[in-house]
Order: sequence, then C-alpha cells, then structure tokens
Amino acid sequence: MATEAVRRRPVPRAARAPLAVGALVAAATVYVAVVDPNRPGHYVTCPLLALTGLACPGCGGLRATHDLAHLDLVGAWSMNPLWVVAAPLLVALWAVWLVRAWRGRPAPRVPAGVAWATLGVLVVFGVLRNVPALVPWLGPVAS
Repeated sequence: MATEAVRRRPVPRAARAPLAVGALVAAATVYVAVVDPNRPGHYVTCPLLALTGLACPGCGGLRATHDLAHLDLVGAWSMNPLWVVAAPLLVALWAVWLVRAWRGRPAPRVPAGVAWATLGVLVVFGVLRNVPALVPWLGPVAS
C-alpha cells in the first residue's frame, strides 16, 4: 500500500508577526522565570519608584511574571494584581490575532473606548496602589 507524502501547509505570511511576537514574549517569560527578579542586580529598578518612592502600575510586574511562571498565583497577586488579571487577557487577544492572521483576516482593531478605558484603569490603579491604606492589598510586596 502506497502512502502519500503529508503535505504541510506553509505558514501564512500574515501569521508571521503574531508568531514572532509570541516567540519573543515566550523567550522573555522563560528568562524571567529562570532569572529571579527578587534577587538584586539582574533587572533595573522602576525609575518612578527610585525617584519618588511611588509604585507605578507596572511595579512588581516582573516578579508577578516570575511567580506566574512558577504557578504561584498568590505570590503573583501580591506583586501586581492588575498584571495577574491582564496577562491572561493579553494572551487571549494574542491568540485571536494569530487565528485571524492564519485565516487571512485582518488583525482585530481595538475600539477607542477600550483604549481609553484601559488608560483609565492604569491611572486609577496607579493612584490607588499608592494610597497608604491600600498599599497592603495593591502595592507590590517589598522583596
């Protein structure tokens, strides 16, 4: 019985960008998983935190990513709860982008309202995580 060679479908040209972004993010995540951000000397300090003592919305994001890569949800939440919520949403958006690109459809467009709402959430989170009464819940845990 003769077997036919399996024909491989080439990667569509439009899918190369989401695949490249996915590979870059995966490599960066592996690096952060291996090189612990809790140990000083491996990563730069947040300039806002260093200059003012205020935590920006991204402060604790590397440590949260490290904890997520090690499946420590509680540790990640204590570093940056917004990132713990946002990371899976970003992965889902990336997956939608990849599927659409693979099927030859244009990348999804983010409505202006969503972009403005995202900016608003970042600003509100940035302010609230520096309110002294909320720091134990929203501020990054000191390493």
